[in-house]
Amino acid sequence: MVAMAPNPPSAERLRAVDGFLTEAWTEQARHDERLRGLSVEVRFDGGVAHVEGEVDEPAQVRLVRDLVGRLAGVYAVWCRVRVAGRDPVVVDLGCGGQKQWPGNLGLDIFPAPGVDAVADLSGSLPLADDSVDVLFAVHILEHLIDFLPLVDECHRVLRPGGVLHVMSPWWRHVNAVADPTHVRFLDVQTFKGVCGQRPPGTPRWYPLHAGCDGASIFADLTPLPPDADPPTRTHQARFFD
Repeated sequence: MVAMAPNPPSAERLRAVDGFLTEAWTEQARHDERLRGLSVEVRFDGGVAHVEGEVDEPAQVRLVRDLVGRLAGVYAVWCRVRVAGRDPVVVDLGCGGQKQWPGNLGLDIFPAPGVDAVADLSGSLPLADDSVDVLFAVHILEHLIDFLPLVDECHRVLRPGGVLHVMSPWWRHVNAVADPTHVRFLDVQTFKGVCGQRPPGTPRWYPLHAGCDGASIFADLTPLPPDADPPTRTHQARFFD
């Protein structure tokens, strides 16, 4: 049974958890031979792990992301890592005037400082197939009556191994109903459905991580090719009932 957080942790508790996670990761990096020589830095902010740096191959990014995600108390793993000298292409969906990282490509339905292209996120994205490494959908899905077309578009534009980062209000928290433009309620279990209950022939996803801090839900998803095996029950049991 997946534990549900009834109340969001206090700011003081979050700072303490971030301190614990920093110590735990430093200890792991010191003793894990696979991490020796990797030029990556991991910092924790509110239980979200931010991974930056440079590696030689994609498998090294996947390794770091997986190991960080196994630490108790991590809600999501957000990566911005150069691979073989190439900067990742990172897109902020519905960013408004606040991008998750400076330098991201910002898309929004309304023009604003920081918005690089105006786009209706309920329709097709003005991005080429397999052209993006990281997509952020932070406080976006709850504004869409039907967000699955956008999720399918994210699948189309992500490169193999790319990641979609979702953050939305948890349905049991007041933030979910405080904004009158919110039209959908979301839970961690919503992403169990996204990953495992879509009709045959629709884009498929693999959950890298999912969690809830009592106020927000987080999901890190990577696209699966049509012929790939689905996530195992033991893997899904990390996140879903």
